[in-house]
Amino acid sequence: MAVKNPSGPAAAAELSPRQKKRRSTLRLMKQNYQLYLFLIPAAVFVVLFMYTPLYGLQIAFKNYRSGDGIWGSPWVGLQWFERFFQSPRCWEIIGNTLTISLYSLIAGFPFPIILAIILNYVKNIHFKKFAQTVTYMPYFISTVVLVGMMSLFFSPSSGFINTIIKAFGGEAIYFMGIPSLFKHLYVWSGIWQSMGYSSIIYIAALSGVSPELHESAVIDGANILQRIWHIDVPTIMPTMVILLIMSCGNIMNIGYEKVYLMQNDLTINVSEIISTYVYRVGLINTQYSFSTAIGLMNNVINFIILVLANKFSNKIFGSGLW
Repeated sequence: MAVKNPSGPAAAAELSPRQKKRRSTLRLMKQNYQLYLFLIPAAVFVVLFMYTPLYGLQIAFKNYRSGDGIWGSPWVGLQWFERFFQSPRCWEIIGNTLTISLYSLIAGFPFPIILAIILNYVKNIHFKKFAQTVTYMPYFISTVVLVGMMSLFFSPSSGFINTIIKAFGGEAIYFMGIPSLFKHLYVWSGIWQSMGYSSIIYIAALSGVSPELHESAVIDGANILQRIWHIDVPTIMPTMVILLIMSCGNIMNIGYEKVYLMQNDLTINVSEIISTYVYRVGLINTQYSFSTAIGLMNNVINFIILVLANKFSNKIFGSGLW
């Protein structure tokens, strides 16, 4: 006796919720396959430049020699990790990295939020657009140009800041050569450069606030600070949490370009961070296995911090990246 395959509504009713969701997703993908074709270049880019290089991470556990290649180089286990943690400058470099990164995060995180809220309450459209343009523009200044500007502004011989100091009877100061000022110059120049661009996402979030909420608050007698605290801040709180988690996931990652350009012999002890150290030992001294091991260790720490920050956010705020 032949067994009939179930089909139609009866068969659909026997499917589990997961199977129904999968069928629905496949149906939508078939109907909109043209849109998924646009994802192919992005997918190829991610595979080629994000996942394919992971093949080379194995040299962190090998004594890599270019003549032998990756497969031909001998395994050395955790030798390079032990070498880094036993080096005299290990904790100094990690400390500098954490200090600069945390300083940048704590000092820089509130400014885009404050700027977005201020611009959100500007009534004059022309002035608002002008202010947005002026605050966005520094973001498009290259790192090399920015450091060059800082060198000119703080120059002890021709910088306008020292010119002002001399005009009041003071002596010229070599700001770029004072170790205690390095972190402040790095952090606050970065805040000035990125504040306007970083505020864009908060401005977009604030644009979704219903005007009726503000109208009701005004009728109830709320002033502008109360409206900001009870309406605007709760609205952008999920965005703030997501961006804070992502920032925590990059605590150990500081781009080497700006720090490297700002470094000099007088500030090297307070400015040497993991990324500049990897650049020196990896590209300049050609110690590829050693530099790869340091970079891998750095990324693993970042991943652990990201997971912990997301877990903390889900527990405290009820939302996170996943």
